[in-house]
Amino acid sequence: MNKVIIIGSGPAGLTAAIYAARANMSPLVFEGIQPGGQLTITTDVENYPGFPGGILGPELMDKFREQAQEFGATTLFENVDRVDFSSKPFKVHVSDKEYEAESIIISTGASAKLLGLESETKLMGFGVSACATCDGFFFKEKEILVVGGGDSAMEEATFLTKFASTVTIVHRREEFRASKIMQERAKNNPKISTMWNSEIVEMYGDPKEKGLESVDIKNVVSGDVSNHATDGVFMAIGHNPNSDIFKGQLILNDSGYIITKADSTSTSVDGVFAAGDIQDFTYKQAVTAAGTGCMAAIEAERYLESD
Repeated sequence: MNKVIIIGSGPAGLTAAIYAARANMSPLVFEGIQPGGQLTITTDVENYPGFPGGILGPELMDKFREQAQEFGATTLFENVDRVDFSSKPFKVHVSDKEYEAESIIISTGASAKLLGLESETKLMGFGVSACATCDGFFFKEKEILVVGGGDSAMEEATFLTKFASTVTIVHRREEFRASKIMQERAKNNPKISTMWNSEIVEMYGDPKEKGLESVDIKNVVSGDVSNHATDGVFMAIGHNPNSDIFKGQLILNDSGYIITKADSTSTSVDGVFAAGDIQDFTYKQAVTAAGTGCMAAIEAERYLESD
């Protein structure tokens, strides 16, 4: 019997593990399919407090993990297949093994929607990004592309004009689906232009050299493909919360994010808590994820003391 099982890692899960371990809760962490979370596909992190010179994303997550283990957390590079929160103790299934816990902290995060190109995966963090607020700073006076047509694409494109010399929105349709106010903001920005009825079909560059250098863009109406030199591509086509295994177990919103109570990480099931991007679709930053991980551990400790 475990006092607390943490499903998922990243800044939320590993911060929860640090706090839970220091509270003598001996947390068991299943790190999931992307140990360390989305920060492991970010090269430089310059906005996490305490690292004035910046730090590599994977290195930062290694430090989180090391700190959690130092206090007594057990971390396993395994993926949870299914859960049962219908009765206590809660049950967590990993392959053919069943684990039981008095409380659960979920920090499975969200995954950025990508185009699905092999070259995109290879160049992620080397000119290709899914987070403008994380990586925009590295594109000062650069020419960049933003893929998408919703509010997040308009927001990212507008934000990136603080750094880039030009921002071109690449959109598959001939009109945006973003709210009118967001569209106007983008259209009225002299640095932003749009390629309508267009999609990126290939990316070129070497992660070991300059990184991304150019992309092939296809006009979906004519079928014509042309090559365009670019310094960066930002994906802004949304995120998918990693919540499939919790459907039917917890209350989720229409987009699949776990709903937590106001000013709390408590979910619809007493003793089950959610932290980080699995419940935060607004800020989506490492530092806010770490903050909710701390909250979840403290709330889990109080829950166990009162149970």
